[in-house]
Amino acid sequence: MQVTPYKDSDHQKKQQVEQMFDNIAPKYDFLNHFLSLGVDKLWRKKAIRILSGYKSDYLLDVATGTGDFAIAASKLKPKKITGFDLSEQMLQVGRAKVARLGLNELIEFRKGDSEAMPFENEQFDAVTVAFGVRNFENLDHGLKEFARVLKPDGVVIILEFSKPKYFPMKQLYLFYFFGILPLIGRMVSKDSSAYSYLPESVMAFPDDQKFLAILQNAGFSRTKQKRLTFGIATIYIAQK
Repeated sequence: MQVTPYKDSDHQKKQQVEQMFDNIAPKYDFLNHFLSLGVDKLWRKKAIRILSGYKSDYLLDVATGTGDFAIAASKLKPKKITGFDLSEQMLQVGRAKVARLGLNELIEFRKGDSEAMPFENEQFDAVTVAFGVRNFENLDHGLKEFARVLKPDGVVIILEFSKPKYFPMKQLYLFYFFGILPLIGRMVSKDSSAYSYLPESVMAFPDDQKFLAILQNAGFSRTKQKRLTFGIATIYIAQK
């Protein structure tokens, strides 16, 4: 059974995800950094360091949200960064941030479905996505789209939540994720479902070796991972 944000909705998962992010967009950045105690910024920096070892002149940041990863990637001096997302409200926040930083010429944002992207075959050197692939309605379709738009030898860098395996981090993580995080998220965002969906979607996501196998089935021949902060998050690296 697929995990969705709004249990009583008749809409498809991607429509619910779009609605959810439109709802929480004004508070998203604050909650993202507050609920992770700022560790999400360190995770992005590690992902950018890994990306720096690959060609990234033309970079596509999928599920870009408010553009945090795209902005962080600007330090690599690419020729163009395209941020792509389902939520127009999240993109509006991202556009405002990019404008304040004077990065309008480098970073552009486009709205659309990550499982059916309006880009040419072999258009990008690299594809990145932070905390977004678990929101795909069809994970295989989304990853095959990554492979399609990548140039030969292109790389995908995926930063995603994962599940700690060992005591005591596993127990602390589950207590925080299911007990504290949804309560704070609900109070601040005013969306009663978004921050309950987050831990549910992480628990349902096929992380670790299962996800590496899915990447290989989607057309990536070289895959590896780097687990972060006792396994709370993982960076997946896959080359076409």
